[in-house]
Amino acid sequence: MTAPAFTVTKPVMGTVASLTVKGARTVAVETAIAAALARLRDDERVFSTYRVDSDVSRLRDEGLELGELDARVAEVAVRCRDLRLASGGRFDAHWQGWFDPTGYVKGWSVDAAAAAFDELLADGVVEAVGLNVGGDMRLRTAPGSDHAWTVGIAHPVHAGVLLATVEIVDGAVATSGTAERGAHLVDPRTGDRRAGPVSATVLADDLATADAWATVAAIAGVDDFAWMPAAPVASGVVWEHGDVRRFAGGVEVTAFRSAVVG
Repeated sequence: MTAPAFTVTKPVMGTVASLTVKGARTVAVETAIAAALARLRDDERVFSTYRVDSDVSRLRDEGLELGELDARVAEVAVRCRDLRLASGGRFDAHWQGWFDPTGYVKGWSVDAAAAAFDELLADGVVEAVGLNVGGDMRLRTAPGSDHAWTVGIAHPVHAGVLLATVEIVDGAVATSGTAERGAHLVDPRTGDRRAGPVSATVLADDLATADAWATVAAIAGVDDFAWMPAAPVASGVVWEHGDVRRFAGGVEVTAFRSAVVG
């Protein structure tokens, strides 16, 4: 019998967190839900650039050292440094002259929040868990389950139209672009804004990776795939001004075409 599913939504990080669970709503499940949402809120407290009392804001405004702040800030700073190097500078948390990990930290936080269900998934107490924050998703399925998450990738300019559909058993999907927030993407190498329309969707094992590299892909656009062979992602698609490029396993791919002989 297929396990029942329910969804809990809460505002967080300036957007909405939507947590879907396939399984009975037991005390243990409620505890995991509370822990997941609490982790998101606490990471927001530490990393929000809009809160003057956050650790990141204090790092910027008070000239503090990383060692004087929550240990998570130093951890994320190291990961952002590694991402800057791996992306050839297409991602840079210091491009404004101060540390702003916005393009990385949401996915990292969602991964940590989803870990609240580790034991319940391993023990088969719940069949699947999906955590969606602002349209970026960490999707998990218990070992042995045949459940798969179906995710529609919205077309960046045609409302109600899907650019693609993917099925994920255990992994993450993130989209970055100009459709929702306009020209907010900045190329750290030049300081130029991506006017768009542009959209990039990336699939990876974890959301920190998917979210960060979706940002890289959107900033690079369809004409720059030099970053792609080194990216630790499963697959993705970049759309810009009607042009589409797809990649998987470090190589660019096109749709398969059947060859008919005779």
